Amino acid sequence: MSRAENKLDLDRIVFIGRSYEEYMNMFSLNENILNGKKILDCPAGACSFTAIASEKGYDVTACDLVYSIPAEQIKKKGLHDIHHVIGNMNDVKDAYVWEFHKNIDQLNQHRKNALLDFVDHFGKFPRKYVTAILPQLPFQNDQFDITLSAHFLFTYDDRLDYFFHIQTIKELLRVTKNEIRIFPIIDLEGKRSSYIDQLLADLKDIIDYEEVKVPYEFQKNANTMLKLYKNRK
Repeated sequence: MSRAENKLDLDRIVFIGRSYEEYMNMFSLNENILNGKKILDCPAGACSFTAIASEKGYDVTACDLVYSIPAEQIKKKGLHDIHHVIGNMNDVKDAYVWEFHKNIDQLNQHRKNALLDFVDHFGKFPRKYVTAILPQLPFQNDQFDITLSAHFLFTYDDRLDYFFHIQTIKELLRVTKNEIRIFPIIDLEGKRSSYIDQLLADLKDIIDYEEVKVPYEFQKNANTMLKLYKNRK
């Protein structure tokens, strides 16, 4: 990592978990939206959304390439990546909004809590966690009502090219009946991804879309999600 342009310069795509509460805010979710819906979280990483939502009775499936390895190895990787990020956060803390997470110590604890909730649920209910390597998914057409995708697409547009983005989104559209919510729409430098406008133009015949402000902002400027509506016309 470096201080260049106040950017959290990650040397890899990290396995970091967000909490159920973060998901509810960054995707503007509520009970009415989740109830009775089949939800896909992809890629879900070490997030605790599937674990907590399942405990609340919602139908959520998580998908990620890392789910092929045992829970204890996943836990070890998650703790290593948390340490990797938190250890360098002081260098770029001015690029973040310290409201949901009050300080770096609290951020560290929130990330560990999400990871541990995920690992516990993953070990008990492995069928809720599906291994896949994007841009291909092992699901049927229109299998899910809503798909959530956080901190992957657009975030890493410096190492995942445009072809990967559009192929992944087309695949998410294939397995999703109604809508896809992607958060955030900025890259690691806090800039709106350069891929978005071209992607929306290329998909204009099969989707409607809107950019929606959400009640969550940790990385500065990361307070907007992209909603893609399938077959809305």
